[in-house]
Amino acid sequence: MNQALAIFRALADSTRLRILALLRSMELSVGELAQVLGQSQPRVSRHVKILCDAGVAERRKEGSWVFVALGAEAKVKPILAALDSWGEADHWTVADEARLAAVRADRAAAAAEWFEANAGEWDAIRSLHVADSEVEAAMARALGDSPLGRLIDIGTGTGRMLELFAPQASHALGIDRSSEMLRLARAKLSERGLPKTELRQADLYALPLDDSAADVAILHHVLHFAQQPGAAIGEAARVLAPGGRLLVADFAPHEREELRQRDAHTRLGFSDAQMLGWFEAHGLAPVQVETLEGGELTVKLWLGRKTGVRDKEVKAA
Repeated sequence: MNQALAIFRALADSTRLRILALLRSMELSVGELAQVLGQSQPRVSRHVKILCDAGVAERRKEGSWVFVALGAEAKVKPILAALDSWGEADHWTVADEARLAAVRADRAAAAAEWFEANAGEWDAIRSLHVADSEVEAAMARALGDSPLGRLIDIGTGTGRMLELFAPQASHALGIDRSSEMLRLARAKLSERGLPKTELRQADLYALPLDDSAADVAILHHVLHFAQQPGAAIGEAARVLAPGGRLLVADFAPHEREELRQRDAHTRLGFSDAQMLGWFEAHGLAPVQVETLEGGELTVKLWLGRKTGVRDKEVKAA
């Protein structure tokens, strides 16, 4: 009863109902909410606090920004269903949706500006290995067409893996340490309109998930930046449920030493022995190893399954 009272009190305000409606469309910063609502940030922050205290919304800090999302689905879903059954869109809803479109456009413009400024660096790396489309197709084959369950993309960057695989997941979570990267990912994913997709700022060595909270984890071109790649694999294995799968895409060993200075690569690729040794140390049985040649750098895929169920034999390609 106390929980119900808190929720109804939180929703007994037109602004907070507008905020709830906006969060159904996308996760928004407090500043973006203020922009759409036409209110000051302190005032919007107070409304957000009330919604969060009632569990209807959640706040996450990313650098100097605070993002707001809907609360737990079990609590929010019946509220949204009731609101849908009670009323039609009013003039506030129409106006808010128009201003929300402007926020989406601002995000897309900021992302485009960043990519234009950094395109040279990205293209320099891409020119050294097989086309991204071939890597992504191989990853799709490795994961298969079946539902993926709970997906976590560790080091999500601009959110490309979520863009590809979130439609197969019951829930998809992207993790990155960089608030700038998360803003770029948020712009891309909001354009795609992907439901059940979430972004959080966190470290790959301390994922914000309980044990056994994921069914599939992806580390796509992340480990060559890691100081402790084995520890990163161990943390990914921790959050996988028994039978869950970890897919790693990264480089085979190479001698391009300039990538350390120019692009902050900590590791110059990984051998099968290294990767499968880390898999074994953290309870991951190897399922598939694939080699993708076609450039100065060779891309490798390693797929492992958390022990606890019957494992498949290793397939090498």
